[in-house]
Amino acid sequence: MRVALITAGSRGDVAPFTGLGHGLVRAGHDVTVVTHESFGGLVREAGLSFHGLPVDPQAELRTEHGRRLLTTRSGPGKLATALAMAGRLVEAMVPGMLEAARASDVLLLSGSVAPLGHAIAEGLRLPSSGVYLQPVAPTTAFPPPLAGTRPFGGRGNRLAGRAVNAALDLVFSRAARAVEHELGVPRLRSRDRRRNRERRHWPVHHGFSPLVVPRPADWRPGLTIGGYWWPYAAPTAELPPAVRDFLDAGPAPVFVGLGSPTVPDPERVSRLIVRALREAGRRGVIQSGWSGLRADGDDMLTVGELPHSLLFPHMAAVVHHAGAGTTAAGLRAGVPAVPMPVWFDGAFWASRLTALGVSPGPVPLRRLTSPRPLATALTAATRDPAYRRRAAALAGRLRQEDGVAPVRAALEHLDDDTREVEGTRR
Repeated sequence: MRVALITAGSRGDVAPFTGLGHGLVRAGHDVTVVTHESFGGLVREAGLSFHGLPVDPQAELRTEHGRRLLTTRSGPGKLATALAMAGRLVEAMVPGMLEAARASDVLLLSGSVAPLGHAIAEGLRLPSSGVYLQPVAPTTAFPPPLAGTRPFGGRGNRLAGRAVNAALDLVFSRAARAVEHELGVPRLRSRDRRRNRERRHWPVHHGFSPLVVPRPADWRPGLTIGGYWWPYAAPTAELPPAVRDFLDAGPAPVFVGLGSPTVPDPERVSRLIVRALREAGRRGVIQSGWSGLRADGDDMLTVGELPHSLLFPHMAAVVHHAGAGTTAAGLRAGVPAVPMPVWFDGAFWASRLTALGVSPGPVPLRRLTSPRPLATALTAATRDPAYRRRAAALAGRLRQEDGVAPVRAALEHLDDDTREVEGTRR
């Protein structure tokens, strides 16, 4: 079956789908990942076909709109700014998404493109399903992760979730109308498109573990949580010699990285991080990321992109922005975490790490005005053996899950239905 796996956003919005796609290829499917041109190498390294889309997300963060995203302090404010940016850019992706969809039998749509992708699938009469990295369906169990807010309480959480989803639909509304015009199908209002998806129990697979986020009891049918999709890493992949030498030169260091989020003053943030590491008595591996963090000294090593699956097991703890993918990598490695949320879903995943007992609690980046909060959290995470013990136990259970299996089974069921229909027609 020809599968188009469509996603957009940062590296963290793409990397997990290299693992999902690779697993589907091993099951006999022809998988094309449809995403930004800048991630073509990442996709092809996993042995997957690639269809490029315009827009460079890293470059967009350097624009005036991107800088405004950095200076907005509240979670809802950051989300509103990000949605405004997305609204300007999403129409540019329509031609590429349509071209890829026309060459496919089924569309798998990440949460970052689902409203638009579903309109394309409906217009072309293609089956589709969601493949989400965050739990975005409204629920009383927790507030909408993308809003970066504290809990509102049961009904308030659900209402906030509906409001966030309505805002997401509006971002794609103009592009969806263009798709409907292009394909000659009736135009719908954005809320009617969502209502149709909900009424039909449109399937959404979630790429994280129910051990980390249990399935909310008030979710509708069709929403499943089956386990993580781990980013693909070649069997022959190794850490660079400089990294191996640094690891061998002393006690286990602490990883610090902010991934795709950028910060207004990376030099100041780098200095505070290094001071916190030294106050906690730890060596550090600093990942430059899109912010350009760096550190100097014999006890510090600055690195670029490295497979977390290879690096994290060697760490005493990991300090990160609490994005979905990096959070998952830390859990997989079985090491304690100190989340440093920057935006969007970071606060949500940080709360889950704390609740699971693998973190002493978050140190939000906006509160990093001195090294003391991070040094205190690092001291607790690395010296209290209970954090590592709980992290190791959870990692052992995560390794027993197969997150690709539910998606693979759904495609196989769809393939069987297609063959049955074709047989009936003959």
